[in-house]
Amino acid sequence: MREDRKETAKSTASLDRIRHDTRMNILVVEDEDAIAAPLVEGLQREGYQVSRVATGADALAAPLPDLFLLDLRLPDMDGYDICRQIRTRSDVPIIMVTARGEETDRVIGLELGADDYIVKPFGVRELIARIRAVTRRTSNRPDTSDGIQSGALEVDIRGRRALVNGQELPLTTKEFDLLTALAADPGVVVSRKQLLQDVWDTTWYGSTKTIDVHIASLRKKLGTAVAIETVRGIGFRLRSDAE
Repeated sequence: MREDRKETAKSTASLDRIRHDTRMNILVVEDEDAIAAPLVEGLQREGYQVSRVATGADALAAPLPDLFLLDLRLPDMDGYDICRQIRTRSDVPIIMVTARGEETDRVIGLELGADDYIVKPFGVRELIARIRAVTRRTSNRPDTSDGIQSGALEVDIRGRRALVNGQELPLTTKEFDLLTALAADPGVVVSRKQLLQDVWDTTWYGSTKTIDVHIASLRKKLGTAVAIETVRGIGFRLRSDAE
């Protein structure tokens, strides 16, 4: 009986997690009816609240959803431009949905702040797994009111702002998450594998080149007061010279 109660409790907790997950509102940004219709139907069948628009202008004008499924090729705007504009006002999760599968395209999308990238054709099950992974990762971001202080660097986690010597840095979503992962324990080496898990989640199947792209961009923005050192064959560590 005790074991049965434990199993029942586990099942109830699992159902609660699923209900919480599927209450989210998803905005599908896709101009092709033949693709959008089954996609919307499949997500609704899983219990998600789904809206759909066919243009970039409508996507930017719509109320912010809990998650964007953003096609890159739209009749009025490039999906990269839409992603960039969304990121100027919100950290809402974005999954790019596209037929472009080259690594360069993926890196550009992630650099602009997308949280994941799925290539057509794909199954609804894979998409739902990616949605859950992205929402898990974004909902588990640190919630520390005091933020992180390391020499010249100050990271405001709740406000998602990073400052060096009092000057705010213009960071993308991924750059901020990457900097937070490194700043959480200054001087300690964080492996590439750990960074992929913390910042891109385990759903990322591409090469680790995307980390190098973001590290290079971060270094330019941090300047000389804060250094990100490469530990060859392992990963990276953050060091701030100013006290």
